[in-house]
Amino acid sequence: MDKVLIKGLEVEAVIGVYEWERNITQKLVLDLELDWDNCPAARHDDLSLALDYDRLSQRLLAFVGASQYGLIETLAEETARLIHEEFFVPAVLLTLYKPGAVKAAQTVGVQIYRNYGQVGASQ
Repeated sequence: MDKVLIKGLEVEAVIGVYEWERNITQKLVLDLELDWDNCPAARHDDLSLALDYDRLSQRLLAFVGASQYGLIETLAEETARLIHEEFFVPAVLLTLYKPGAVKAAQTVGVQIYRNYGQVGASQ
């Protein structure tokens, strides 16, 4: 299976379980590896057959930016689910970083892999 990659997608969101975190936004960074059959788009040179990474990125910026989850684990799950349900991506490797969450670390985060089965383009 081919991969579509989105690396370093930055967005500000309300995230965290502490009271002070509920009153501010914090930077989150997403890295995505998305299973997608690129052959149909390449064969026909047709964006409508490709996974439109700009449209997907804009949707994620809106979704994550409006979210207010306590845990990054929950946000990661819901983001993967959205990608599958709205863009028909069969499998998602998603890394969600929360820079600044631990002062001594450059970043902390979670990584999840969800395989929903063969759904994407296959024309």
